[in-house]
Amino acid sequence: MSQSYRLSEIVGRFGGELLGDGNTMISRVATLVGAGPSDISFLASGKYRHHLAGSAAGSFILGKADRDATEKPRIICDNPYLYFAKVSDFLNPAPEIEPGIHGSAVVHRDSKIEKTSSIGPFCSIEKHVTIGKHCSIGASCFIGEGVEIGDNVRIYPGVKIYHGCIIGRNCIIHSGAVIGADGFGIAMDGESWFKIPQIGRVILGEDVEIGANTTIDRGALDDTIIGRGVKIDNQVQVAHNVVIGDHTAIAGCTGIAGSTRIGKYCKIGGSGMILGHLNITDHVDISAGTMITKSIDEAGAYTAIYPFAPHREWLRNSAKLRHLNELAERLREMEKAIESMGREKS
Repeated sequence: MSQSYRLSEIVGRFGGELLGDGNTMISRVATLVGAGPSDISFLASGKYRHHLAGSAAGSFILGKADRDATEKPRIICDNPYLYFAKVSDFLNPAPEIEPGIHGSAVVHRDSKIEKTSSIGPFCSIEKHVTIGKHCSIGASCFIGEGVEIGDNVRIYPGVKIYHGCIIGRNCIIHSGAVIGADGFGIAMDGESWFKIPQIGRVILGEDVEIGANTTIDRGALDDTIIGRGVKIDNQVQVAHNVVIGDHTAIAGCTGIAGSTRIGKYCKIGGSGMILGHLNITDHVDISAGTMITKSIDEAGAYTAIYPFAPHREWLRNSAKLRHLNELAERLREMEKAIESMGREKS
């Protein structure tokens, strides 16, 4: 059952300027369109401002520029989106952990599990595993030999963590994720492929979140390393020996090829493709659908997207694009001819 709080209590916890009735009760965060009288809503972008007047929300989180946009109770702050996130986290805490090992779980006698942690139904915990305090391991998870899991880690049902991997404290791993599978390492031996042993590990730093059905391959020789505070969305592929710097965020369906190094505080849009053995510096933003084919040494935003168009128009434009170099050469020849004619006239 949800609990309600006074608006003044929220401000007391998270700061900001309170305008209007501080006794207004809120129990839920909602959108401007879907909110009701006991909800608090927020305005983080000017393009949604037209929804503010008609919103039924009982109170709002607004930026300083919108402090007078409504007469309803409101919290004024520097970053409404971040403030909303904190309020939502406060109103929607994670379920409490019920310590213990379910009777259907299989736990090797040589593994160590803190008594405050929970192991769900049908889990398989192999030997020499260590699981820290206040962890939650969901149903049907597999934890391989020698895995180390820090305190306060939440692993949702159906996650597979291969042998030797290290999961830092406060990590969240969503259902279907596979951590530490073999990287795609093969060498041609005559007419067939020879599998290269993948003997590295995957190491997740503290406060990392891994989305559903994301796969992170173990290193071939060195480790695959995911830095502190990294957030990875659903259905992302991280290949062997990749290193991702602290607090980088990667959206869904991105693919990162082997041995690439990505810096700190980078943002990679959905379906981005990053080729292998590249270096990407800190504070790089890569737009959705962009393919990165060479290293990036300078911070900033990078985009390589061919705009969509009606199919017939796209085909015509694509045909011209194939001849772009030829057209450029012809243009240079024309410029030379015009320059030569100008000299003759003078």
